[in-house]
Amino acid sequence: MSEENKEENKKETEENTDAQKEENKEERGEVSESSEEFNEAFEKKKKPYAFAAIVVIAFLAGYFISPTITGFMIGPSDGSLSENDISNKMIAFINENVVPDGGVTLISSEKSGDLYRILVSYQGNQMPIHTTKDGRFLVLGNVIDTLSPQTPVDNGGDPQPVDTGITKLDKPTVELFVMTHCPYGTQSEKGIIPTLKTLGDSVDAKIRFVHYFMHGDKEEQETYRQVCIREDQPEKFLAYLECFLEDDDSSRCLSETGIDTEVLSTCMENSAADYYAQDSAISEGYGVRGSPTLVVNGQIANSARSSAAYLATICSAFNVVPENCAAKLSSEAPSPGFGYSGTGASGGSCG
Repeated sequence: MSEENKEENKKETEENTDAQKEENKEERGEVSESSEEFNEAFEKKKKPYAFAAIVVIAFLAGYFISPTITGFMIGPSDGSLSENDISNKMIAFINENVVPDGGVTLISSEKSGDLYRILVSYQGNQMPIHTTKDGRFLVLGNVIDTLSPQTPVDNGGDPQPVDTGITKLDKPTVELFVMTHCPYGTQSEKGIIPTLKTLGDSVDAKIRFVHYFMHGDKEEQETYRQVCIREDQPEKFLAYLECFLEDDDSSRCLSETGIDTEVLSTCMENSAADYYAQDSAISEGYGVRGSPTLVVNGQIANSARSSAAYLATICSAFNVVPENCAAKLSSEAPSPGFGYSGTGASGGSCG
């Protein structure tokens, strides 16, 4: 056989061997690295489903997972987004692209080294998810607690607190700073009232007012009215506020909730300014910069505005979590503004 024929046979044998290898790879589910078209298609399909699988497994099965960086842009990379903006955009991204039925809510967020640590809730389970500070990447860290504080421990023990970084006390103090006519302030009040009713005397709670007005004389007068009811007729304050949040009709609500109007009138003439001055000083002392601002145990706390989210955040501040932290409250944030119909996102502030 000539040298030329030998070379041709050798080349043909090598080609057949390579083809057979590729067939074997396909049978085993492997893909040639040189198959660029397949790789591109695979990458397009792989990323969202891989991320969804990780999230669902973490939420529903409670697995411990190694830190994984997922490259989905949720904001500009110039660092212009605030912590609150990034948290809300991340929740919106997951609800729109990952969890088919939505329902993932924000509980809290805080700085953690070069990341933001964002605690989220889904179907009664809670999980920390991190994001880079430029808002570009989601980072899935180890699941440290898949048992919601709203769920009793199976072994009959006390409900377990969530680690939100808030200092713990035997009886937490809860202060929600709002403006009476800020739509986001009224949204937060509608969310937190069922939580405060559920927790009752186990917390020292007050709805306070920020140290400035943005909605004219109507807001100023309503602030004085509410601070007087809160201080002089505290047993009727939440009932009045619930009524007022329906339609901004203070006259109707004074009548329906049995407010002593003579006591109220005297207070508004003589004491309201002093009561409000105390709230203003406390608001400035905390560095409040918007309505709403939640302060728990003297620390500004990040929380979504559903009743369930407020319950989880506040319950994280107990030394020993009480049984009423196991209550099942709504996980949907109320709508901004007045009225109890509809729902909204846990974002926006007046400030």
